[in-house]
Amino acid sequence: MRTSLTLLFAMFVLSSLSFAGDWPAFRGPDHTGVSKETGLLKTWPSDGPKLLWQSDKAGLGYAGLAVVGGTVYTMGCRGEDEYLIALDEKGKEKWAAKIGPTFDWDANSWSKGPNATPTVDGDLIFALSSRGMLLAANKSNGKEVWKLDLVKQLGGEVNDIGGGYEGLGWGYSWSPVVDGDTLVLLPGGSKGLFAAVDKKTGKVKWQSKEIAEAATYGSPTVATIGGTKQYLAVTQKTLVGVAASDGSVLWKHTREEDYPDIVCATPIVQDNIVYLSVGKLGGSEAFQVSGSGGKFRVETAWSNKLLCNYHSGVVKVGEYVYGYHEDRHWACQNFATGELAWPKGRTRQAIKAGGFVAADGRLYVLDDQGVLAMLEASPTAFKVVSQYKLPDSMRSKQRKSAGGIWTYPSLSDGKLYIRDQELVFCFQVK
Repeated sequence: MRTSLTLLFAMFVLSSLSFAGDWPAFRGPDHTGVSKETGLLKTWPSDGPKLLWQSDKAGLGYAGLAVVGGTVYTMGCRGEDEYLIALDEKGKEKWAAKIGPTFDWDANSWSKGPNATPTVDGDLIFALSSRGMLLAANKSNGKEVWKLDLVKQLGGEVNDIGGGYEGLGWGYSWSPVVDGDTLVLLPGGSKGLFAAVDKKTGKVKWQSKEIAEAATYGSPTVATIGGTKQYLAVTQKTLVGVAASDGSVLWKHTREEDYPDIVCATPIVQDNIVYLSVGKLGGSEAFQVSGSGGKFRVETAWSNKLLCNYHSGVVKVGEYVYGYHEDRHWACQNFATGELAWPKGRTRQAIKAGGFVAADGRLYVLDDQGVLAMLEASPTAFKVVSQYKLPDSMRSKQRKSAGGIWTYPSLSDGKLYIRDQELVFCFQVK
């Protein structure tokens, strides 16, 4: 009996470990952009970390990479349609499932294809196209379980500031978030900014009709504040929290003026403090949300323009937030006070703006010039630990003329995954 129990316990531990390094959604398992993995390489060789495999099967677009059990799930445009795509542990295509037509127009020289990251939950995977077609598919074979058209069925709308047309701006770009048996969505529009649907059937539970604003590009955030579970999002003018139970508004902060350009912010929440940073001089702000039950109030804790992040995201490591300020430099900001830890004054940095993740005291960056870098996640000073310039052979020739390298990296089981349009690379960083 003791031997059997020992064996069962060992199997349980091994099973748990096999999933410990998964990166199943946008910004990882807890949507913070921070990995709990440790024991990663402290430095890289001059020719970069070891390349395990590469693939040219991802299609066009900026969709992120979800990684579960060694399989990479992403989306891409092939021809005029967008697909949900699965690549195996060696980068070979396992399957591809059509989602629907892509969103594009003649004057668009920046992007074509999907922008969101698939979300994997159990046997299901959820993928949102640039036109707002949401596909729930079987993880093992890509077969459709259900589909929902956010525009036609939920009245969806994306704010078109900065470009775009058809009420879709630059196309849907936020990623779905799973909360228990609920899939949290931001269709936007007159029927409600938020929507909650049953993840197994796609049946709509509610829409937040009190907040009838167009969606922006940041993903929803799930948080519990004052004992109440709530969903948070940022619009062109509003930071709002709604009740997870029915979508009713719990609190909101309304700006005097709209943000001056596109909003890609996904709020960071710690306890009852909500932080966000928006580019084009939108600024960074922290808000204190107080209350319980259905009675909440929100107050500005601090606000400044020392870290204005455009579309490469920010992460919180310890008591500090890291991100790229406008088109100028990397910056480190105190979460509680808004004070800038670095840089002090004018500075020159070799690493430019780019998507990144944090792990083991490091920031793993893929900048928009094709440099893969490892930075210290320290408030002491900006420091590049290692960097590697991707050769031309590892750069896509298919991106549009004004497009950059804008897909966030993913980190799973000691492997760093990066993407440039149809190209996906897997590096060993442990």
